[in-house]
Amino acid sequence: MRPVRTVRNPPATTVQRWIGCAACALALAATTAALPALAKAEFASRDEAIAMVKKGVAFIKSAGKEKGYAEISNKKGQFTDRDLYLVVYGMDGTVFAHGANEKQVGRNLIDLKDVDGKPFVKERVELAQKQPSFWQEYKFTDPVTRKIEPKEMYCERLDDVVVCGGIYKH
Repeated sequence: MRPVRTVRNPPATTVQRWIGCAACALALAATTAALPALAKAEFASRDEAIAMVKKGVAFIKSAGKEKGYAEISNKKGQFTDRDLYLVVYGMDGTVFAHGANEKQVGRNLIDLKDVDGKPFVKERVELAQKQPSFWQEYKFTDPVTRKIEPKEMYCERLDDVVVCGGIYKH
């Protein structure tokens, strides 16, 4: 009969245990620190507004105005993200697409003013006639907080319309 050999792992020393705990703690800390970077911020950024407008312009060019405006006006579509949505105005102030309020589509808002009396649609149209892209500031109701907030709107002219997407300054 052969003797059975038993192989045992030697017991871990205190130092080895501490090294193992430290390694686990570091891994957990690194993972936890990375989580906020992986999650989207609560509100959209200037860079996200620019990217969304460019994406909207490209979509209108490729899909055509009818499909493009319909998708932009779809609250659950690809052009609505948190407090960021697109709006398309004609050069006379008529709304062709609105990502937050489709009831505005077809309305001429050239005389619309913010709470401070600023005719922001008129200003937007005038800026679009002079520049291919621009930022504009005014005050508007944030669809997430439902509060009137300072807003920055990034706009790009596309033929006879201006495509805009804005962020709120919280």
